[in-house]
Amino acid sequence: MRKTYLAVGAIIVLGMMSFSYTNYSAQVFKSYTDSLRSLYSRSISQWPQPTIDSGAVWSEMAAIPKDDTSWSKSDKDPVTRLGMFLFFDPKLSGSNQISCSSCHDPDLAWQDGRVIALGNDHLQGNRNTQSLLNVFIYPKLFWDGRATSFESQMVEPLSAHHEMNMDVPTLGEKLAKIKGYQALFEKAYGSPEIDFDKIAKALTAFQTTIKSRSTRFDKFMSGDHDEFTDDEVAGLHLFRTKARCMNCHSGPYLTDTSFHNIGLTYYKRKFEDLGRYNITKKNEDVGRFRTPSLRELERTRPWMHNGLFDNLEGVVNMYNSGMPQKPKTEEQKNDPMFPQTDRLLKPLNLTQQEKKQLVAFLNTLTGVPYRMRRPEIPK
Repeated sequence: MRKTYLAVGAIIVLGMMSFSYTNYSAQVFKSYTDSLRSLYSRSISQWPQPTIDSGAVWSEMAAIPKDDTSWSKSDKDPVTRLGMFLFFDPKLSGSNQISCSSCHDPDLAWQDGRVIALGNDHLQGNRNTQSLLNVFIYPKLFWDGRATSFESQMVEPLSAHHEMNMDVPTLGEKLAKIKGYQALFEKAYGSPEIDFDKIAKALTAFQTTIKSRSTRFDKFMSGDHDEFTDDEVAGLHLFRTKARCMNCHSGPYLTDTSFHNIGLTYYKRKFEDLGRYNITKKNEDVGRFRTPSLRELERTRPWMHNGLFDNLEGVVNMYNSGMPQKPKTEEQKNDPMFPQTDRLLKPLNLTQQEKKQLVAFLNTLTGVPYRMRRPEIPK
């Protein structure tokens, strides 16, 4: 009986100790988050400085315009309106079955939700389809930056056999046979004559209206500091400091619009993709791909140029590891093209709690989607 009392007493003591420790931990966390909330309730100019490596190009976080009126251009501006019809029209493809919206679906955050793109003849491409949200911010287009304008970018997806398979020089003649387009081109350009330059200009005008909507992040940035939970405030601080995210993801659209090698090149292996090197032929560009915006992150999965990740926790774990590489072999040491992982990648040593807080913050970057009714295609 005495042993039983002793055992019960030990359990009670241990339980009290556990309760006290848990209660203490909660108090410490609450004190920490209260301090962070106080810091981040100040004006942005008084926020803690982000952790930025020497040479990294960055700009301060900012909210996007709350009431963007660009969508109204599709109704009011005749060139933009023409571009909207063209964007959704499968007659821009050789088979009359594939439109720009087949891969850039407004219901899927202006991408296709696939690991890699699927096009003409049910053929797969080599890379993940990028969302067109906020595409107007990028000085260079495609994952490897091979196009420097919308007009030059359009030719490739229209003409590629595995995409839209259209004989681009004949596209104007094809559309000119459609009375509905004759009227639209005349209203847009003052003449019913149709050529590729006019088509490209209209598609450009429409695509520049494709923008993110305001999110909880924007509300916080605009001064509504009660919008974030304690974990989200802690995640914001980690994003700016220990997690080192702002070395590549900064400014209102959370991207430096530049190119980096994060170690997913698969050099001399089955899924090899040399990235920007294919364009510049510079050894330092092997494996570099464009930094995507983190806006609408939750809706633009899967991520990376090869669609490798579909889980945000997995992405955070990857960066937390610093993307360690195996020691080079002698052959690799003597290979001037052997890819070098970006110097900005370093082990982060985030705890499990910190990783959860970072994910919590990243989820504030996704807003309410814009549901666009598809237009009735001209006949």
